[in-house]
Amino acid sequence: MSNDSTPILAASTVHHTVSDYLACVQVVMVNTTLPANIGSAARAMHTMGLSRLTVVDPKLPIDETSVSHAAGGSELLSSALIAPTLESAIADCQLVFAASSRSRHLPRPVVIPTQAAKIMFDFIDKQSVSSKDDSNADTLSAATTNKPNIAILFGREDRGLTNEELAYADYHIQIDANPAYPVLNVASAVQVIASFIFAYAQSHTQTADSLDTALGTTTQPMLDVHLRQQWDEPAITQQQLQQLTHRTTELMVLRGLADSENLKSLPSRLSRLGSRLQLDQKEYQLLSALIAKLAKD
Repeated sequence: MSNDSTPILAASTVHHTVSDYLACVQVVMVNTTLPANIGSAARAMHTMGLSRLTVVDPKLPIDETSVSHAAGGSELLSSALIAPTLESAIADCQLVFAASSRSRHLPRPVVIPTQAAKIMFDFIDKQSVSSKDDSNADTLSAATTNKPNIAILFGREDRGLTNEELAYADYHIQIDANPAYPVLNVASAVQVIASFIFAYAQSHTQTADSLDTALGTTTQPMLDVHLRQQWDEPAITQQQLQQLTHRTTELMVLRGLADSENLKSLPSRLSRLGSRLQLDQKEYQLLSALIAKLAKD
């Protein structure tokens, strides 16, 4: 597996439209208190071209206040998915981001919205190239029926996301704000992050040479991240990563390497390791077979 730590500028051989890219991104709102905020988030998404909204276990259902606050984005409420748990909402996602205003226990890599957009679109390009079929299609929808699935998690109005929920994310997004009060309303956070994604989508469909000029990011410090350069198989989903984490934990307990009554942060560390490795489907199958064999012997 080849890694690269150079600044991220995607060089795709599959040509996507802005809509193609944005269709790979879903906003996931967790345990929202006010239906009006769901509507405001839908409006923010609609203005920035995002159309996939998932609401996890809302305290109150989507109602007329949601619709009134959504304005022109009311269609997103009609098509919104209601999920009972965060785990089920992101089960088929291959890349997960979480909006967070502060560092937490066992932190994941922290990025600003511009950097998050770069990572998202680089991932989409490489996943699309790996799954492109023999038809030589030039759009994402034609290149693969299993398009990349990226989630951005947004937490509760009063306390955001829990440590357990943040642990599902591969990256945490922090919005530059007044350090004395860096707290945004959830719909405002959706608007800010979505605006960077939309701006990058527009620039990303142009030539790579004009990318920094268009975004004004030539002086923006780049994140030193490692991304796979070759994807000959699709990336694993979040559900598969959690399954691998669970099986590895069980194996360590079985082999006397961990105490089932005192796992502490072991599952979170294994999950973070899995995110860093960026496993593909074949590698997942190999590791699953190895764990199964070791568990039997």
